[in-house]
This record gives sequence, C-alpha cells and structure tokens, in this order.
Amino acid sequence: MEENCVFCRIIRREIPSVDLYQDDLVLCFLDIAPVSKGHALIIPRQHHVSLTTVPADYLGRMMEVAPRIAAALMRAVDGDGFNLLLANGACAGQVVPHAHLHVIPRRNSDPFALLPDRHDQYEDDREKEQIANMVRKKLADSREWE
Repeated sequence: MEENCVFCRIIRREIPSVDLYQDDLVLCFLDIAPVSKGHALIIPRQHHVSLTTVPADYLGRMMEVAPRIAAALMRAVDGDGFNLLLANGACAGQVVPHAHLHVIPRRNSDPFALLPDRHDQYEDDREKEQIANMVRKKLADSREWE
C-alpha cells in the first residue's frame, strides 16, 4: 500500500468510509463526491495507479462484484440504470491515483451525461486499419497474454 494514497488510507481505516461491501481483494464504499445518490467506488485492496498493473484476480473480483453492487444500488435509490466507469490516467479524468471502478446509479431524469457531445473521426478507413494493425501487433508482441 501507498502511504499517502487516500484509498490506501481508507483501506487501512485511517480515513472513514461508508462501506457497502468488502472481501479479501476489494472494498466498495460510497463516493464522497457523488454524481448521483448511491454513487459507489470499487477499489482493489492492493495499490495500483493504473488498471494495466492490477492483477487478474483483483480485476475479476471488481467486475464480479460490480453488477451485484449496481443492482443493489438501483433498488436502494429507485434507479433506472447505471454506469460503470473506470478512468485510467489524469487525462481520462482519474482524480485519485489508485485504480477504481465507479458504479453510478442513473435515473431517466438525470441531467448527467457520460458521453461527450462530439466524437473524433478517422481520416478514412486506411487510418482506422493502420491503428487496428498497430494494436494487433502490440497485443501479439505482449508476453502477458500467453
């Protein structure tokens, strides 16, 4: 664990949290700055800044717990749906440098918009295929997938 990480401090019980679920791999608690009532965070008990370094068993547990938490939250706040959001890196909106998954209950009347109003465009199909080929090569070169 990281000494000054706010989520690590929550795990160590140095900072209070309103816990919803916990086990040996993850902790889930209500967000202190919710987008909507019931907004919760699922965090791995190990400190990882990036999703790319979180071990598979921790990731699996985060995703295993997420729909159960989301269903319970929707019932608790009379929600119509939910968002799962994981921001990886400051440019993606990650505020706390500890990997975490947001579970955000939604209502049909919510003003909150998750998706941007504008979308990027590929120059043409050639550019799209070039990017796809680069990604496929990086995946094929990676030993982590074996």
